[in-house]
Amino acid sequence: MLADQFIIVFTAYVIAAGSPGPSNMRIMAVAMNDGRGAALAIASGVVSGSIFWGLMAATGVSAILNRYAQALVVLQVLGGLYLLYLAFKAGKAALSSDKDQLRPTNERKATTATLYKRGLLMHLTNPKSILGWIALMTLGLGPGSSSHTVLVILAGCAVLSVTIFFGYAIVFSTAPMIRLYRRARRWIEGTLAVFFGFAGLKLLLTRI
Repeated sequence: MLADQFIIVFTAYVIAAGSPGPSNMRIMAVAMNDGRGAALAIASGVVSGSIFWGLMAATGVSAILNRYAQALVVLQVLGGLYLLYLAFKAGKAALSSDKDQLRPTNERKATTATLYKRGLLMHLTNPKSILGWIALMTLGLGPGSSSHTVLVILAGCAVLSVTIFFGYAIVFSTAPMIRLYRRARRWIEGTLAVFFGFAGLKLLLTRI
């Protein structure tokens, strides 16, 4: 019975983390435009943010946050504004010439630590990540659950998080993907601008 619970939780996590979202789209864009190293740094921040909210959910802290709407509203506003900032950057890139794009971008000039912080910030300011982890813990933990059960869920999701987000960074930094980006750069950046803009506005306008 416990094994079935783990399978359900891990399947739900793979679907939630692997489906297109702001973090995945950002990792993909950085991988194609700025290379594997930059994308892995962003992905590391995203993974750390996911594990952090997992720990908070496991200790019940995020459940407390969920009861206090003001805390989530602050995160919602910050997350929405950050997504709109990413939309602005992607839109600016879409409108720029290929010659301008050959110059070093912020991601290329940024240190690994800075890129890591950007990925971490994106995930920490996403209230859906908190609510998602609360749902996962509710799904996986029953009345008779032990600390061992919590550890297995956290460890399993941490491994899946690394696999998914690092996988995006590696796959989309391969030569075929980079060639695709160079051929369709304006369309890709334009799509990202629309996506981030829509996600940011939705986050700002949706009541939790």
